[in-house]
Amino acid sequence: FFKKMEKLVACVQKKPDALCRLICFPWTGGGTSQLARWGKLFNNSIEVYCIRLPGRESRLEEPFAEDMTSVVNEVTSVLLKELKEKPFAFFAHSFGTYTSLAVALHLKEKYGLEPVHLFMSAAHAPNSAAHLALKNGTPPDDDNDFLTCMEIIGGNYNIPSDEDIRKNMVVTSRADTRVFQTFSFEKTEMNIPFSCDVTYFYGSDDKIYDARGWQELTCGDTSFYELPGDHFYLLKPSNESFLIKHITRCIENA
Repeated sequence: FFKKMEKLVACVQKKPDALCRLICFPWTGGGTSQLARWGKLFNNSIEVYCIRLPGRESRLEEPFAEDMTSVVNEVTSVLLKELKEKPFAFFAHSFGTYTSLAVALHLKEKYGLEPVHLFMSAAHAPNSAAHLALKNGTPPDDDNDFLTCMEIIGGNYNIPSDEDIRKNMVVTSRADTRVFQTFSFEKTEMNIPFSCDVTYFYGSDDKIYDARGWQELTCGDTSFYELPGDHFYLLKPSNESFLIKHITRCIENA
C-alpha cells in the first residue's frame, strides 16, 4: 500500500498534526514539481499532497491512464483512508479541475465524503457550453498544430524550445487530453452536487473562461478572483503567496 501511495502522491513535507490536507491536481501534461513545493509554504495546519498521474516523473514506465474512471479509481482507492481520517480540500488548475471534480463527485456519491473547500483555477465550469465544445473537439494529429491548439486552449501555454522535451510534452498532453475527453458531467435540475464553498481563480491575461456555472455546483458560497498574469499566473511568486494566504484563510474558516 505504501508503494501505491508513494507513486500517486508527492508530499514534500509530511505534517502528521495538520488539521487539513490540501490535495492538488496539476494541469495538462503537468507533473508535481510546482504544486508539491507548496507543502513548504503552508503553515503546519495544512499538509499538501500533489497527485501524480501515470506516465510521468517516477511513473514514467507506466502506461498513461486510459480514461477518467481509472484516474478516479486510483486516487480514491489509494487515498480513501486519508480522506476519511481528516478534513481535506482540493486545489486544481486547468485540466486538473476536471480530474479533481471527477474525484470529488465520486467521493460524494459513493462515500458521502466532501472537501471542505474546492479551489478551482483557469477552467470552464463543467456545466458550460464552452466545456462541452472543448470536450467534443478533435485534437490535431500534427504535433506542432497540437501545441498551437494547446496554446489557444490553455492561453500562453509554455512551450519548451528543446525538441525532446517538446516531444515528451506532446505525448503526455495528448494522453491527458484523452482522459479529459472521457470526463462526463451531467447535472440534473434537482441535484446540486456539493455543499462546500467554491473559489475560482484566473489570470487577467488568460483566455476567457465560462466560469459562472461553478455557482450552480454547490449550495455553499462561490467567489471569483482575478490575478495578474497569463494561464500560468499561479507560478508568479506574488500570486503564489496570495493563493497560499487565501487558501489558508478559507480552510481555517471552514
